[in-house]
Amino acid sequence: MLIHSAAQILTLAGGPQRGSDLGELGIFQDSAILIHGGRIVELGPVEELRAAYPDEEHIDATNCVVMPGFVDPHTHLIWAGDRAEEFELRLKGKTYLEILAAGGGILSTVRATRAATPDSLLTDTRPRLNSMLRHGTTTAEAKTGYGLEIDSELRMLQALITLDEEGPLELAITFLGAHAIAPEFKDNPQGYTDHICEEMLPEVHAWWPADRQLPFVDVFCETGAFNLDQSRQILIKARHLGFPLKIHADEFDNLGGAALAAELQAVSADHLVATSSDDIRVLAASDTVAIALPNTPFGLAEKHYTPATAILEAGGILALATDLNPGTAWCENMQFVIALACRYMKLTPAQAIAAATINAAAAINRADRIGSLEPGKQADVLILEIPHYQHLGYRFGTNLVKTVIKKGEVVAGVSPQS
Repeated sequence: MLIHSAAQILTLAGGPQRGSDLGELGIFQDSAILIHGGRIVELGPVEELRAAYPDEEHIDATNCVVMPGFVDPHTHLIWAGDRAEEFELRLKGKTYLEILAAGGGILSTVRATRAATPDSLLTDTRPRLNSMLRHGTTTAEAKTGYGLEIDSELRMLQALITLDEEGPLELAITFLGAHAIAPEFKDNPQGYTDHICEEMLPEVHAWWPADRQLPFVDVFCETGAFNLDQSRQILIKARHLGFPLKIHADEFDNLGGAALAAELQAVSADHLVATSSDDIRVLAASDTVAIALPNTPFGLAEKHYTPATAILEAGGILALATDLNPGTAWCENMQFVIALACRYMKLTPAQAIAAATINAAAAINRADRIGSLEPGKQADVLILEIPHYQHLGYRFGTNLVKTVIKKGEVVAGVSPQS
């Protein structure tokens, strides 16, 4: 198809953007983009491309912004049940960590997810995927972590593989058996750490389909979950087995997880609300992507957000994600994430867009094929009903997406004309 007459085409060309370079959108005006075989073939002036391809199916994008599909590099997509009651408890003064210590929080969702059937997990998850897609996310990372024992975790992995194969939204899958201390090991966190390393990780590796790239392995390095030494033990074992690494770090306390991520060459370090200046410098000197999750402090009514300015001043690679989960951030909308990042992390709309596309693609090791509009790349494209990219961030609470294109096919919104 040929998408033509766009007010702006945001190419995000040139790869992940570090430090002060964040926000280079690569804008084409009064331009068109040609898609063949699920890939981007050519970008150029409207009249030239329309004359060169007069018989091509086309979409008129007049007064619209065309840009890459959003990439959401941190979600807890698959779970059973909800935690609406805990939301009310927090409003009455209970903290997240207090609720977790009392057997709620993650462990509440663990109980519901362990009891769920494979079919019910799929049925519960599909509407969230569809909502993500309608709001412009074309690729997302998705974690397990609400099983905390091998059978439930494998059931979640299988469900995520099924959803990825169903499409159209693509999933980058993560094994998060180290999301919390399993209830069976409540008083023995080191025992559960050893169990993950000696039994769960090898079993996931042996079970994983040979024709798929290995999933990421993640760990929640935080007070009340896994300490720094335990996180190191899990990630080193995962790396030894060939898994790529991620880490939840410094959501509430600065335990050193960000520096550990850089040391072990993890693909990303996520949350980073309480990260120290020293750890920011270490992280920024590496190729590990810093993923900010502004939905989470917003959902918890916290005042502190990821220190984006410090990360960028240090030269780091910053990405944005929803942290979609049932406890603190049930939100599938990357547009809202951009709006929060502009207000509370002081990003410009251009910086937030780059963090939600090409840098987010780097945070799941896919910047070579998604996250920008460049010839040869996968045609994951959004058409937004806005005249200028600055409306992303400026506006919130409504869906600005007119059309979603995944691998060259319209999967939501207005279809091409012959």
